[in-house]
Amino acid sequence: MRSAAPNHYERAFESWLMDHGIEYVRADDRQRPGPPGRSVKNFDLLLCPRGGRRVIAEVKGRTYRGTNVVERAGFECWVTRDDVEGLTLWQRILGADHEAAFVFAYRVAQADVDFDGCDVLDFAGERYLFFCVRVDDYRRYMKRRSPKWETVTLPAERFRQCAVGLGALLL
Repeated sequence: MRSAAPNHYERAFESWLMDHGIEYVRADDRQRPGPPGRSVKNFDLLLCPRGGRRVIAEVKGRTYRGTNVVERAGFECWVTRDDVEGLTLWQRILGADHEAAFVFAYRVAQADVDFDGCDVLDFAGERYLFFCVRVDDYRRYMKRRSPKWETVTLPAERFRQCAVGLGALLL
């Protein structure tokens, strides 16, 4: 199942899920459901942590080039407006027992990093950090990044405020 993910960030995230015994279902990203003329961007994974709640996850892979996680600075967290709209709609459609979140999977580029106690995954010869931002928080604080590419981002102070580790969201 680990090789089913389309990129190394998603494979690393799926490895973390399996290591922690969290069940999940991969969405079919080849289809965009919706009425004619209005498609909805699919999410990546439907996570089934203990307790009956479901998490609709969109995984975003980035590279972290910093050397100190203490300040949570230097973490790229941009997404497209389509990502935000899609997750928001899926959360509404699937109901109150579903929560949508962006999972930012950061491949750590530097050899010597102070992780400040953050959970680090060693996977396929690389190290990964994961932070989650609930779509409601993201939508509340997002700022335009690129009008041309229709991307948005969180200001650094909002990312520090809203981002939580995977354990806080899923365990």
